[in-house]
Amino acid sequence: QVQLVESGGGLVQAGGSLRLSCAASGRTSVTYAMAWFRQAPGKEREFVASISYSGSNINYAASVKGRFTISRSANRSTMYLQMNSLKPEDTAAYCCAADYGRTYYAPDNANEYDYWGQGTQVTVSS
Repeated sequence: QVQLVESGGGLVQAGGSLRLSCAASGRTSVTYAMAWFRQAPGKEREFVASISYSGSNINYAASVKGRFTISRSANRSTMYLQMNSLKPEDTAAYCCAADYGRTYYAPDNANEYDYWGQGTQVTVSS
């Protein structure tokens, strides 16, 4: 079994920054891709960013490219999302996900991911 725990959400003014973390525990001896997804009230869940196990393959949604940076720790078990120049439309619950058995690819489709965290709320005020 795998557990994913997010942290770092909060309330920030437009133009500000936040850094989210996602710590994985449990079945960490297998390679896995990780990703961030978000869901705003009344909207469908959307892809934000993904990173392969090695970190060499990274993908971003067009809406966050150039503002957000995804990364992983040296031991691969923690993923980060540095969010800069935040906008009110970034307000959402942010969830991390892990796709086990994946080494080089970093999917942007939620259906590819096996494990999910509970989410952390990000609220950007105008």
